[in-house]
Amino acid sequence: MYNIGVRAHDIANTTLEDLAAKLKERNINYIQLALKRSLKEHDVTTRNMNVGMAKDIGNIFSKQDVNIAVLGCYVNLIHPDPVERKAALDFFKAHIRHAKHMGALTVGTETGAATPEVQYTEKNFEEVAFISAVHSVKELVAEAEKHGVIVAIEGGINHPIYSPKMMKRLLDEVDSNNMQVILDVVNYIFPDNASVETQHQIIDEAFDLFGDRITVIHAKDFVIENNEKKIVPVGQGEMDYEYLLNKVKAEKPRIPVLLEETEEPYIESSTEFLKKYNK
Repeated sequence: MYNIGVRAHDIANTTLEDLAAKLKERNINYIQLALKRSLKEHDVTTRNMNVGMAKDIGNIFSKQDVNIAVLGCYVNLIHPDPVERKAALDFFKAHIRHAKHMGALTVGTETGAATPEVQYTEKNFEEVAFISAVHSVKELVAEAEKHGVIVAIEGGINHPIYSPKMMKRLLDEVDSNNMQVILDVVNYIFPDNASVETQHQIIDEAFDLFGDRITVIHAKDFVIENNEKKIVPVGQGEMDYEYLLNKVKAEKPRIPVLLEETEEPYIESSTEFLKKYNK
């Protein structure tokens, strides 16, 4: 069995109380919460985060039996501008310091891009980009160790952690159990290499290399159109969820499986799609 959830900002809301109530109505008990996307009452900055804010946020969701599986703080950990990179790391550290007050199980991010102004660059595949990611993740994990918090890193082809092998290398370099992994199989799929066989290889390799460190599964779907990968609601694409979720059930019981880039009006149908394998 696994726990199905959503990204909170994929459900429209006016306040956090409104969001929590909508989640309760939909019987959704696990979320990925990005404060900058879902907290509408005021800005979220490194400077204004505090224990009162964090505790109030945690109470709002706990009253509706909603668990924050991932406190999302997706920043560019390898920004080429050192001032921008430091600001990003400081913002993430603020999330780490307050995660427990919110009841968040992890604080999650991708590693970012060497050239922020473009969506895809081969500079992300260079050794210098990987080393930069190592330095930043080590800094964040050192902060997480002080507070007893898990930093969850997500890989993908647009980042230095572009394959399961690179994720394993990052885990070895950081060498701390306070770093865990968000596995999003679709992130590792290239448009010209999206076969079912490739999907199985990615899944098997990830579980073989770092199955003990996978703490959250992201669920999204895709189709290939004009040699481009297009994201579609879960259950409407080419992702082999039967294979993935059978592996999840066998090796990661009760793990959060969170819908990614599946918005209304498709959340209910995509959730039902995932439920049919959850037996």
